[in-house]
Amino acid sequence: MRQAYNSVMQLPQVNSCPQCDAPYIPHRVCPSCGHYKGRQILTVDALG
Repeated sequence: MRQAYNSVMQLPQVNSCPQCDAPYIPHRVCPSCGHYKGRQILTVDALG
């Protein structure tokens, strides 16, 4: 029974961010730019 259930499991869907076009998981803050639903939620500092 457990082996049969493994075929049902799927990877999470990944969308592209409308602000920066980076991949992100839906209903989460974009880790690249910090936007969620068109609003700036997190401040992301550039490395370097």
